[in-house]
Amino acid sequence: MKKIVFSGVQPSGALTIGNYLGAIRNFSRLQHEADCFFCVVDLHSLTVPQDPVALRENIKNTARLFVASGIDPKVSTVFVQSHVSAHSELSWLLECQTYIGELRRMTQFKDKAKKQEVVTTGLLTYPVLMAADILLYNTDLVPVGEDQKQHLEITRDIAERINNRFQEEVFKVPEPYIPPRSSGGRIMSLAEPGEKMSKSSSNPKSFIALLDPPEVIRKKIMSAVTDSDAEIRYDEEAKPAVSNLMVIYSLCSGDTIDAITKNYAGSGYGKFKKDLAELVVETLRPIQEKVRELSEPGVIEEILRDGAIKAQKAAQPKLRLFQEKLGLFR
Repeated sequence: MKKIVFSGVQPSGALTIGNYLGAIRNFSRLQHEADCFFCVVDLHSLTVPQDPVALRENIKNTARLFVASGIDPKVSTVFVQSHVSAHSELSWLLECQTYIGELRRMTQFKDKAKKQEVVTTGLLTYPVLMAADILLYNTDLVPVGEDQKQHLEITRDIAERINNRFQEEVFKVPEPYIPPRSSGGRIMSLAEPGEKMSKSSSNPKSFIALLDPPEVIRKKIMSAVTDSDAEIRYDEEAKPAVSNLMVIYSLCSGDTIDAITKNYAGSGYGKFKKDLAELVVETLRPIQEKVRELSEPGVIEEILRDGAIKAQKAAQPKLRLFQEKLGLFR
């Protein structure tokens, strides 16, 4: 039997080339090797205030970008988290099996709580909703970044605790799938190469959004920070900025890092950045064209409606099983 893969992306802002190279492009490959559930996790985005109009459009655009980037809704299940009530239902049941101390130790909770004037319960229990997302589908593999690895660990802890309580496998214990950086696992900020590229960054020059027009992409790459010397050489520690740009170039072109180093020996940053900008523009062009097609009235809505039906059907048996184990009945 095929492995089951679940992964979700928050619709909190424009998806970046880091999201594409580091995750979504890998999704399109995984879908032919596994049964895949790809979810726009809109409920997760509510841990901080959202503009309702902007959020609604971001949800649709995230789904459009899934499909435009190669995820086939006839092969994979593409849906919105809030359209499948089982996610919220299971989340509450799992919260009753999770310890407050576990949640308070989450690094992301501590980091984000420091930056907010008001800390909501949702921010604290975010990892439990993520656990519900994953455990509903008998997930084997979860593509996650390093920043989400701790959340997957608590998902595993919750599943194992429940399985031990009932002395049987109520929930499958998932494994992480973390691609190496060389395959796009971690694309860094254009402005702060020590930080991961983030769609929620307050500095728009730090990321390339998948829907950025060509002239904006060119400006952002040409203004990307570089290292003190002009040598095009891969060294994550000594030359993090240019190393990051070389990874983007490699992933967009298919050229190896060694080949890029040889091609730009003695060239300096100007020519390299100019070529990279055009390469990124051409990489994103077909995605942007497909998004325009998917923006026709009703197109993405129909895809998401079908996806929600498939996801709900897949999720219900696990939800019902756990409800029965806890003593609930219909």
